[in-house]
Amino acid sequence: MISHLTGTVTAIGGTWAVLDLGGFGLRVLCTPNTAAALRVGQLHTLQTSMVVREDSLTLFGFADADERDAFELVQSASGIGPKIAQAVVSVMNPEQLRTAIATENVVALTRVPGIGTKGAQRIILELKDKIHVLGAISTPTSAPASDWRAQVKAGLEGLGWSSRDADAACERVATLAAEDPATPVAVLMRAALQSLAR
Repeated sequence: MISHLTGTVTAIGGTWAVLDLGGFGLRVLCTPNTAAALRVGQLHTLQTSMVVREDSLTLFGFADADERDAFELVQSASGIGPKIAQAVVSVMNPEQLRTAIATENVVALTRVPGIGTKGAQRIILELKDKIHVLGAISTPTSAPASDWRAQVKAGLEGLGWSSRDADAACERVATLAAEDPATPVAVLMRAALQSLAR
């Protein structure tokens, strides 16, 4: 399995990036927070997880190993596939996920698009004894304030929210960005997701 990639970023979308590895371009699906921290033309390392299906090989990329481990751990719960697992790590960092499972916080887990009350209860039941594998989290990287809105909107749409909902969420977090232009896109993304979950 591919554990990590280091390459030059040649293209970025709301939930994906293309890394050039010496002339070989790999498209990697990312959380909106991870994609927001990447820059075209710069060398980046992504921790990866490959999901193998009968008809596809899909590579998921993460800013750090803890986020990747959380993604893989969530998929070990029955009924949870890579799309929902990616939504989980987009809405919650590994520490928040661990806390939600350890404290049996169903409400926190149901804030993730695609997870209902029964799904949250199943995740808690099946993962409670496994959450100790999640380690400490790393601090999100800052991004230029000028393009935060487009990145947050694209990320929300990539997770399944409508364009209208994404625009509304961007409006709700705009004051956060205005108060501190150095606010990382990852922080704005989390705030937007939390506003949609209310």
